[in-house]
Amino acid sequence: MRLVIADCSVDYVGKLSAHLPTATRLLLVKSDGSVSIHADDRAYKPLNWMSPPCHLTESVDDEGIGTWTVTNKADEKLLIEINKVHHDSTHSLGIDPGLVKDGVESHLQELLAEHVTTFGESWTLVRREFPTAIGPVDLMCRDESGVNVAVEIKRRGEIDGVEQLTRYLELLNRDPLLAPVKGVFAAQQIKPQARTLAEDRGIRCVVVDYDVLRGTDDPSTRLF
Repeated sequence: MRLVIADCSVDYVGKLSAHLPTATRLLLVKSDGSVSIHADDRAYKPLNWMSPPCHLTESVDDEGIGTWTVTNKADEKLLIEINKVHHDSTHSLGIDPGLVKDGVESHLQELLAEHVTTFGESWTLVRREFPTAIGPVDLMCRDESGVNVAVEIKRRGEIDGVEQLTRYLELLNRDPLLAPVKGVFAAQQIKPQARTLAEDRGIRCVVVDYDVLRGTDDPSTRLF
């Protein structure tokens, strides 16, 4: 990755036109060929950019002053007029391993299988990924009365998740060896519309705290 901090103006020439007047900005040139122009604000979005495939041509003097022309396959152009260079460096970042999300549904399922009493005392786990003809139920449990309970787990509980659990329950309750089967919709957050629909269908909603489940937070120590 190349990082250039420079006083520059930028013109986009393509289907539309756009102009950035002269100011000090950060220019990023990545290994995929993309070029983006950033101001000293905004968390992620550049002021302007050219996505790959594109080609950068530099017409500059020994001090880096001159014009960058970035052209893509549609012959659209970014014309970057550099008046002064404050910094110019190139760094090899290597291969990025990608984002590893904490608290994804598979992690929640694993933790809730280990702590099935989150749903009630004396609850037991029958099986994770309980198979059905339309897909696996996240958890099949038995409550304190020995009644089977299908648990659908989401990071964010929305109407689609309730509909999914409803389909499982309709199928499971046709099996005389399993029926009656109750339903629990568990998520870190449950939207009001999803809660209303679930409760209307006799499905219990449970909001779970991921940090508490994995033992990194103790609710008894909270001030609020």
